[in-house]
Amino acid sequence: MNEVELTAQSDARHLHRLETVNAAAEVVRARFAGVPDVAIVLGTGLGGLAREIDVAATVEYADIPGFPLSTVESHAGRLLCGTLGGKTVVAMQGRFHRYEGYTLQQVTFPVRVLRALGAETLFVSNACGGMRAEWSPGDLMLIADHINLLGDNPLVGENDDRLGVRFPDMSAPYDAELRALAHAVAAEQGTVLREGVYVAVTGPNLETRAEYRMLRTIGADVVGMSTVPEVIVAVQGGMRVLGLSIITDQCIPETLVPAELATIIATAGRAEPRLTALVRGVLERL
Repeated sequence: MNEVELTAQSDARHLHRLETVNAAAEVVRARFAGVPDVAIVLGTGLGGLAREIDVAATVEYADIPGFPLSTVESHAGRLLCGTLGGKTVVAMQGRFHRYEGYTLQQVTFPVRVLRALGAETLFVSNACGGMRAEWSPGDLMLIADHINLLGDNPLVGENDDRLGVRFPDMSAPYDAELRALAHAVAAEQGTVLREGVYVAVTGPNLETRAEYRMLRTIGADVVGMSTVPEVIVAVQGGMRVLGLSIITDQCIPETLVPAELATIIATAGRAEPRLTALVRGVLERL
């Protein structure tokens, strides 16, 4: 094992500890005294939701000890603290991915900090590829369950019981009441809301035809490169979770065509107003 790997392992152990989490949370509290009702993770191309927040304070990731820095162009790197839909929120404008070279402990550290700030509910959003022919790019999907194919887990290593139990139950990671509420709000707004299983893979390359066939066979409806680690840590911390995806491209092996990142981001951007309205509607009724 080389020096870089040893350092990464040491950092991961450090991020598992309550003292490290609290130190980061105190930096945010020094800028924003509010206690968030809901924490929000904003995914690819979902900047419009950030613009809907009545921002009282902005905290750059670089100013928060333990926070990684996003290396993905479409992900800003700041916390937005304020109100949305009548609720106090703290939103991550930009998330982290395993393919950037971060450990899953680094990827999920911000969720631990959001929990320490007082958030009991987590909304996660992402852009993903759809593997069902009857679903179209631009459709919204409610995450009912997930499959972790990242080859790793953020809970591996030392466990601080003050942050959560060693063996959290994952039989229902996405809160049933929140999902029912999201369906009700979507129906009122006239928005088609799919529901299905999200599978997380490492990336950053998109999948081959054979891989899409395999993912469909094991029960996945959409595929992405994020979300699952954050949800695992949120569930361990006792948070209720609502997961929403924007389907940005069709990943049907029989009709697969090359995908371009610019098109994926543009599709997410066009669907974002409906996602924003849905999130606001759910917040207003919490």
